[in-house]
Amino acid sequence: MQKVKSKRLASAIPCLKAWRKSIRKHWQLYLLLIPVLASFIIFNYIPMAGIQIAFKDFTLKDGIWGSEWIGFYHFERFFTGYKFMTILKNTLLLSVTHMIFTFPFPIIFALALNELRNARAKSMVQTITFAPHFISTVVIVGMMTAFLQPDTGIINIALTNLGVLDADTYVSRLPQFFRPLYIMSSIWTNMGWSSIIYISAISAIDPQLYEATEIDGAGRFKQVWHVTLPGIRPVIITLLILNFGSIMSVGFEKVYLMQTSINMDVSEVISTYVYERGITARQFDFATAVGLFNSIINLIMIVIVNKIAKKVSEVSLW
Repeated sequence: MQKVKSKRLASAIPCLKAWRKSIRKHWQLYLLLIPVLASFIIFNYIPMAGIQIAFKDFTLKDGIWGSEWIGFYHFERFFTGYKFMTILKNTLLLSVTHMIFTFPFPIIFALALNELRNARAKSMVQTITFAPHFISTVVIVGMMTAFLQPDTGIINIALTNLGVLDADTYVSRLPQFFRPLYIMSSIWTNMGWSSIIYISAISAIDPQLYEATEIDGAGRFKQVWHVTLPGIRPVIITLLILNFGSIMSVGFEKVYLMQTSINMDVSEVISTYVYERGITARQFDFATAVGLFNSIINLIMIVIVNKIAKKVSEVSLW
């Protein structure tokens, strides 16, 4: 044991010396890191102490540290509740369908944009598609509601004239339209912005690879298939792993704004349920337990998908 410890110590000493030397040489850069590290510690790590209320009978009078420990009572209450299966099903359905339909679009858009040879047209398309990302979620939902009004909405009138809908159909409130509207609005708002990283990855591919395939007689489609896609595969896999890591974390704001008493059966997800229990009903301990369960599932998913990606493609986060 002493030999192992001495070997570890001997290997650690050069690393410490190199680290100290780097700090002395680049102290200005390390100084700039202090606000970033401080914000992470203050706003991300210190609040983790509050997770313990998921295992306590929390009261404002006793506080986080003084409340009584009750173990997994809140988790059992959530798992045995009549809403558990409905909320879990809604969350998974919305998350999985959202990822299936929204994840490929930025890749396809980046590939299509890369094929544009006119720089002015490319810049115009990028500007038009990036702009929706900066529109507030409240405004997006308000626009959907306005466009889908039974009598005055542009889209509703067009669909009514085509015979797809009845004149008095309130599309934005009906349960069967909740998921399609959520997904389509996400594609519209995020497709251009999400494609930036793919466009950057494509620009980093060696042009000589395209020249070599062109000499071999490959057309544009084959160049995309055999050069572009393999070149951005690590980026695609990395982002796919990260998306799986947040598969249970459906965006709260848009779901909550689109939620009505009519579509509650399909729109109530874990994030809105946590808000309802924690803020509206003031059941802070129960809401924390539900949120912790959600985070644990996300952690398990990202670990599993990362392992699968490492075995299949040798690309992983760690």
